[in-house]
Amino acid sequence: MGGYRWRVPELPEVEALADYLRRRAVGRRVDRLEIAAISALKTYDPAITAAAGQQVTDARRLGKFLDLVLDADLHLVIHLARAGWLQFREDFPSRGPLRPGKGPVALRVRLDDGSGFDLTEAGTQKSLAIYLVTDPAVVPGVARLGPDALAVDPATFAERLRGRRGQVKGILTDQTVLAGVGNAYSDEILHTARLSPFALTSRLTDDQLAALHTATRDVLSEAVSRSVGQRAAELKGEKRSGLRVHARTGLPCPVCGDTVREVSFADSSLQYCPACQTGGKPLADRRLSRLIR
Repeated sequence: MGGYRWRVPELPEVEALADYLRRRAVGRRVDRLEIAAISALKTYDPAITAAAGQQVTDARRLGKFLDLVLDADLHLVIHLARAGWLQFREDFPSRGPLRPGKGPVALRVRLDDGSGFDLTEAGTQKSLAIYLVTDPAVVPGVARLGPDALAVDPATFAERLRGRRGQVKGILTDQTVLAGVGNAYSDEILHTARLSPFALTSRLTDDQLAALHTATRDVLSEAVSRSVGQRAAELKGEKRSGLRVHARTGLPCPVCGDTVREVSFADSSLQYCPACQTGGKPLADRRLSRLIR
């Protein structure tokens, strides 16, 4: 059985983190921000020190970006990338300042009640991105976002997918088409909609697009319901427990009992159920896969 790979936090986990910060941080003032990974900070004006003393007024999700809203029209916008995470602490130890380049912590946010959170990033491929801006729309990734995958209406959903030619798996995860869906939940959505990940969007029927829209809404809504209210430290396990095909290679499909299969790429993989999604035929395990005849 393939091991679970924790990759980019997607819409449900980021929504849960925003909810967690709304409950823990809103109303508190930022005591100070400490940057340990200079490469993670993508902006310099306003200076990161401008956040000190500002009150946290909201925490929002923008696609897969987290937006911590502060007084003085400041926004701390965070993209957790592949291996980033947020660790909230009710009480920080009274240690000295962070040492740049030491350990997994990229940013520490201390609040005026002694609590706060660390942004951490595991591994050697550092992609965590932090922006302090007066308008989130100036963040390149935010500016390019398509409509939110959880809120998009059926007509706009069909129009967006039909407007881009390609395999449906790739289109669903393109943040300029729809915001919020990544590798894991696209596997779950396609399984629920009973569609091959390599089905071409140009060939999807109206009924298939309607089923895909319903599956997108249902899968994400269910995942948000499971995730919101959980402590940040529990979200990874919560995501894993709710998956039916993603990261379950070799296990029985919970719907039909067939064996969940995998297609591997250079730096990612997808999982699917042949009986539910491809008429019982396994997909060739290569990037431009097609059904084995």
